[in-house]
Amino acid sequence: MRKKRVDRPDGRYLWYYAFDEPLPPVLDLPQPARTADPLELRIDPLLGEAMVISTGRQDRTFLPPPEACPLCPSRPSAEMTTEIPSTHYEIVAFENRFPSFRSDAATVADESALFARASAAGVCEVLVYAPQHHATIASLPEAQVRRLVDVWCDRYAALASRPEVAYAFIFENRGREIGVTLTHPHGQIYGFPFVPPRPAREYARAADHAAAGGRCLHCDVVAEELAHGERIVATTQGFVAYVPFAARLPYEVHVVAAAHRASLLDLTPAERAGLAQMLQRLQSAYDALWGFPMPYTMSMHQRAADGVARAGDHLHVEFQPPYRTRAKLKYLAGIETGAGTYINDTAPEATAAELRAAAPAS
Repeated sequence: MRKKRVDRPDGRYLWYYAFDEPLPPVLDLPQPARTADPLELRIDPLLGEAMVISTGRQDRTFLPPPEACPLCPSRPSAEMTTEIPSTHYEIVAFENRFPSFRSDAATVADESALFARASAAGVCEVLVYAPQHHATIASLPEAQVRRLVDVWCDRYAALASRPEVAYAFIFENRGREIGVTLTHPHGQIYGFPFVPPRPAREYARAADHAAAGGRCLHCDVVAEELAHGERIVATTQGFVAYVPFAARLPYEVHVVAAAHRASLLDLTPAERAGLAQMLQRLQSAYDALWGFPMPYTMSMHQRAADGVARAGDHLHVEFQPPYRTRAKLKYLAGIETGAGTYINDTAPEATAAELRAAAPAS
């Protein structure tokens, strides 16, 4: 893997990653500039949780036609300058033009003792999987997805080493139903200045489990799912995919490292290949289930970047599609948003069987 950093006129950076091809030349083109709108964290006085105010995101690019996609290679002949100032590339990571966190976020003052603010210091990166506009993880060559895993490892290590980052969160939003604003295959990495609420709750449960029995919660869940078998969707080298026992959404799937691996950086080369294979198999199963590209959110949980070793440091990836049937979305309504309790209209054992049947043969 070869890489090259390019510093942009607006202060953002871009990283090119090359494997089969030389690193691409950078064209001298006008480049889009980052929004200058202020960012801040506000602390919910009722829950004690931080939320982000980022008004510049209202103006982010929204579902442009393919010929105007900002993640495609630039086309000087058509006077088309994108976020990537090259006519070709393999994989690219760059700072988000419309960030929720940035390293130079301003210091802010509390409004009162009750209404507290904090700086939104951190980083937001976009990671473009491939130059092909209509590609998917399932349709890309297996070697390209394997390289994507390597780039995830590199970006996770880079963000986790930054002093303002407490948690490096890799994720992907897929599909218009999720709220995607760009359809080109890409994901994101947020360097949070705090540990987000859901990983924090997982850590708390894992700490209780370890205190009671001295074992890793995720290791025990994987062992029990494998023993039961009926919620297993797929297995590859080093990874297990299953519909959780208490799935919040009908076709939710967790992809978990079979051995105790705290982060991407702890995976062996064979396990990195196994993760790439699992991602392709799972997306293929989702897309084959009803014959259309399944929207989802993908969330990767792993070791935090704040230097604290935790019992819940175990790499896993959560997929949450919004559909409950071929034609019906599972909306998060009053019970989910107001009471915080999910109601699943399906049995996890049944949806796992459907996904197993839809998955390509190993």
